[in-house]
Amino acid sequence: MPKILVLNGPNLNLLGRREPEIYGKETLADVEQRLRRWGETAGVKIEMRQSNHEGDLIDWLHEADATADGVILNPGGLTHSSVSLGDAVAGIATPVVEVHISNVFAREPFRAHSHVSRAAIGVISGLGIEGYVLAARALLDRIRREQEKG
Repeated sequence: MPKILVLNGPNLNLLGRREPEIYGKETLADVEQRLRRWGETAGVKIEMRQSNHEGDLIDWLHEADATADGVILNPGGLTHSSVSLGDAVAGIATPVVEVHISNVFAREPFRAHSHVSRAAIGVISGLGIEGYVLAARALLDRIRREQEKG
């Protein structure tokens, strides 16, 4: 069974309470529930983690290279400031899809730059928490194509 690791960065533990006009009223638990339901239907194991600490995310990305078939990463504010997080994504073979709940390109200009995007296989931005499911579908398609290649 394919495994997708879902990593959420700083402040995403406040999802549903923090700036609901930007991020919506759904919580991280709602994201997890939606992904787990999708995973049960698609035959994919979903593991979800959140940390407000950059080093945790980097360690989990390194670990994912040996334990996961794909990663969904919402780096939060680290997107725009963490060269190290971008380097961690670039340093692993496991495919990573970068996800943002809000449309970062329609917000403050500094949010339009990502240190992660250069190494991610794709970016989903501005589609709310549905972006996580879209990322999971894209990863599963890629995993299956790779398995067919053998």
